[in-house]
Amino acid sequence: VQLQASGGGLVQAGGSLRLSCTGSSTVFTFKDMAWYRQVPGGPREQVALITRAGATHYADFVKGRFIISRDNTRNTIYLEMSDLQSEDTAVYYCSADFYTNPPPRAFGQGTQVTVSS
Repeated sequence: VQLQASGGGLVQAGGSLRLSCTGSSTVFTFKDMAWYRQVPGGPREQVALITRAGATHYADFVKGRFIISRDNTRNTIYLEMSDLQSEDTAVYYCSADFYTNPPPRAFGQGTQVTVSS
């Protein structure tokens, strides 16, 4: 199982970015997929989750600003981030759960998002 995230970068406060994450597996079907973020020395926290059926859940700190979406045909999820603030600066990781365990939850390599104020 591999998860490849992209789309991070440097943006000014109030700006927008779109993250993408594509999963590949020849054996397992992706169930829930999510975005997490982590700052140095801090815990990894869930930002948004989307089920295979398209139901979404958001952390309170991003509600109304971020939108998660999914393309099951490509095993790809997206995170549209708008009105970015300096506190959104973090490494963003995508994750995937499966219908069986093993395998356990998988994480991608992360993409850096930096918001300048």
